[in-house]
Amino acid sequence: MINFKINGISLEANKGETILTAARRNDIYIPTMCYISKTTPCGSCRMCVVEVQGVDGFILSCNTPAVEGAEITTNSVALENERVNIMKLYDVNHPLECGVCDKSGECDLQNKTLEFNIEKQNFSTRDISRDRQNWGLINYNPSLCILCEKCVHVCNENIGDDAIEIKVGGYSSIIVPKDADYLDCTFCGECIAVCPVGALVSSDFEYSANAWELSRVPATCAHCSAGCPLEYETKHTGVNGMDEIYRVKNNFEFSSLCGAGRFGYDFDNSAPKNSDAFDKAISSIKNAEAIRFSSIITNEEAHILELIKDRLGIKLFNDDARKFAEFMKAYSSVSGKLHHSGSLEAIKQADAAIIIGSRIATDNPGVRYALTTAARHNGAKIVYAHPMEDVLMQNVITQFMKYEVGTEEGVMAVLAHAILADADLDESEKAFFDDLDLGYIYAETNIGDEELEDMMKSFARSKNRVLIIGNDVIAHECSANIAKLAALIEKYSNFCVVIVPREINTLGVSLINTLDKDEDLENVVGYNANGSFVISSLEGSDLAVPALNQQEGSVVNIDNRVLPTNVALKFNGYTLNNIANALGIKKDNTIDYTKELNQDTGFKSVLFDDLENYLAKMGEDIRGYILDEVVCEANGKLDKLDDLPEYNGTIVYHCDPVLQFNAHTNETKQLEKDNFLRGSAQFCVAARISDGDMIELSFGNIKIQREFKLDSELKGTIALNPTYDIGIDANRYRFDKSKIVRVVQ
Repeated sequence: MINFKINGISLEANKGETILTAARRNDIYIPTMCYISKTTPCGSCRMCVVEVQGVDGFILSCNTPAVEGAEITTNSVALENERVNIMKLYDVNHPLECGVCDKSGECDLQNKTLEFNIEKQNFSTRDISRDRQNWGLINYNPSLCILCEKCVHVCNENIGDDAIEIKVGGYSSIIVPKDADYLDCTFCGECIAVCPVGALVSSDFEYSANAWELSRVPATCAHCSAGCPLEYETKHTGVNGMDEIYRVKNNFEFSSLCGAGRFGYDFDNSAPKNSDAFDKAISSIKNAEAIRFSSIITNEEAHILELIKDRLGIKLFNDDARKFAEFMKAYSSVSGKLHHSGSLEAIKQADAAIIIGSRIATDNPGVRYALTTAARHNGAKIVYAHPMEDVLMQNVITQFMKYEVGTEEGVMAVLAHAILADADLDESEKAFFDDLDLGYIYAETNIGDEELEDMMKSFARSKNRVLIIGNDVIAHECSANIAKLAALIEKYSNFCVVIVPREINTLGVSLINTLDKDEDLENVVGYNANGSFVISSLEGSDLAVPALNQQEGSVVNIDNRVLPTNVALKFNGYTLNNIANALGIKKDNTIDYTKELNQDTGFKSVLFDDLENYLAKMGEDIRGYILDEVVCEANGKLDKLDDLPEYNGTIVYHCDPVLQFNAHTNETKQLEKDNFLRGSAQFCVAARISDGDMIELSFGNIKIQREFKLDSELKGTIALNPTYDIGIDANRYRFDKSKIVRVVQ
């Protein structure tokens, strides 16, 4: 620890901690314009200057570490004059029509101009013409830009797109797309979030509302299992005073949002109340053999479904959560604990990582952003194991391991063999690795011992290692043995494990519900899923219920954190709690069940209204609570490896494009609807199709038609097939042998 003083106050700081960070932690104000906590200091605004006794000139507090015995001053006449002059430079020729600027009321430049009493300008400079740019979901006005560089830093260091840069030209410098004539990025909108002025704005939101007109509703993103914090900003609209979501914001100092979270907010259900449909729903449930439901629900809804199952003696189908629960059961049998040990924060702090079984950039952008942070800030060595390369990860990964489709069990076995080479295993575990036919596994997986040696060399000095496991592994037919191997790696090495399900609340449902294996039954009620009678927040259901942005409740994210979410828009129809009441299961509100969630699996008896929902001043996550760890009996044994399967011919990989996750994102108006089958030139030859062909794609018992697009960034004979628009369950192994036929039009 370093001992020093700021403004005469004795403080302590960690070695290497900057003056600005230490000051903020102790509630000492130092003004900034270009600083963001989650990136390296930009150092471009110079507002954060301080004086240090014995040092000539001013010191930048944002990038200067505190040193032992230093005496620092944050306010003086000289510092005040310096900051006033900086603000005058910022204000030169900056348009003053604040009443029509989207940033008015929450603008850093506006706030600092008032803070430093800039009432007049003593100098001017000749202005130049700067054309506004329309970049799709994002508009850029260079006349408002102060070149703080926040957008450039966050795009490179946190998101990983590295899509924009400063075109240097003195007073005429502007932000431009990097190495392109147009903005080529994933449109996360994080540049909008961090922009301190109105230079970067949402094209849909621009000129639609002032900041002070909007009400903020803290919530949790409903699109993937990262559970990112966000705020829905709503406003009364129309003659009846109905609310509408105008935009989504996030605490950009510490968290990031993907484009689906930021722009895909209009998936609410506006269907009217229908009492006849409600009566039919009650009758259908009473006569049903089972209820099939998706994991895009709250914990409280899952609990209600469990109570309905017990009351009526029917089955519950959710193969996504059931397979996840089985995976975790196998994992627990070796690890001795119910929950995985890793988190998004562990990924951010990692200096080594392995990802297997996920096209992570689109499956879970929150994990991608955490990996980008680890790579940029820690120099993390990142191994990406998958049958397909991913161009979105090329700026982050240090080693790509291409394995053959279906061989994930063999891949995990050789990874464990390399990582645990010097571990003190028990006799049965040693026997498992001694019996491995490494030559056969190397040949069938296409991963060789040299690749594994390179991986271990790159990891030699790493201390914080993380193993990230995706849905391709969870849904694999040998998932139980893969889970045991992952737990073994965690048990005997310094790897922590993060298991990443696809849906927002797969983890929560797996801990709450007793699930049956889905059967081909005719009399099944679907709850946000297929059935003979469908209760859903999606259009075309037999009974309408609220979407997740219209509910109070909680979900569990991959941090094993129970997260609250709130009502952004009112729903005038029926809820699952109304159905439960009609079936004799009585509670006034859905959130009355929050304190009754299954404590045997780690939930706590906490009232919903007692769940906090904010990030603290230094970024501490104060949302909800972490599940209690549950000790399990560790009696699991590794199974002998099965023969590794072969996938020949044309193979499709079911994964969604950027910004799409499911049928709910498909309903939103701003998110791009990319529903092409995309493949490489090699795939064209194997499937005997050409760019632009309309094709019929068959896999399993499913047939769909899509237009084929040749994608020069893809390699091999695997094509990408989106699922958000056709409702393929998240429980299936996502590689499929397929039959492709050109449709003659």
